[in-house]
Formats: sequence, C-alpha cells, structure tokens
Amino acid sequence: VQLVESGGGLVQAGGSLRLSCKASGSLFANYALGWFRQAPGKEREFVAVGSWNGDSTEYADSVKGRFTISRDNKNTLYLQMNSLEPEDTAVYYCNYYYYWGKGTLVTVSS
Repeated sequence: VQLVESGGGLVQAGGSLRLSCKASGSLFANYALGWFRQAPGKEREFVAVGSWNGDSTEYADSVKGRFTISRDNKNTLYLQMNSLEPEDTAVYYCNYYYYWGKGTLVTVSS
C-alpha cells in the first residue's frame, strides 16, 4: 500500500486548503482512512477518520466544524480545511491501517 499526500502550503489565518491522499495497492474495506498531524515539537495527533463506505466520520475536537474528511471512488482521501488557525500548522499525514504517507506541510500565518 502506498499513500501520497498533496495540497499543503502556506495560507493566512482564516483561509482554506484541501489536502489529498492518493492510496494505491491492496486496500480492504476493513480499515478506515484517516488524517493525523504533527506540529513542531509535538506528538503526532489524530485529526479525522472516515469509514470505508463514508457512512461515518470522526473528528478531533480541535477541528470539528472546520475540517471535513471525504473520499472519492478512486481511493483518494481528502481533507477540506476551512477557517485555518496558526495552531493548525503541522505536517499532515494520511493513514490506512499501519501504513503512513510521507506527509504534507501546512503552515498557517497569523
């Protein structure tokens, strides 16, 4: 399984970004696809996860109402991030089972 993230960048506070994660290889419906992030000097933390069929989603309290996780039918996972805050600055990682992407950097300036 390979996970390749894209879409990170520099944005001002209050702005939006959409991250993408292209998943390839043998994926099974038993496991969900999700997003984590790691800010400088901090532990990696959960951001959002979506069930394989998209029926259910979960979000960290810090991003509820601002971020939306979604997936298309071509194994691409998205994270729409609105109303970004400087505290959202981090490397964002895509996760599937025990597989991780290399991450994409999101920097939010104040």
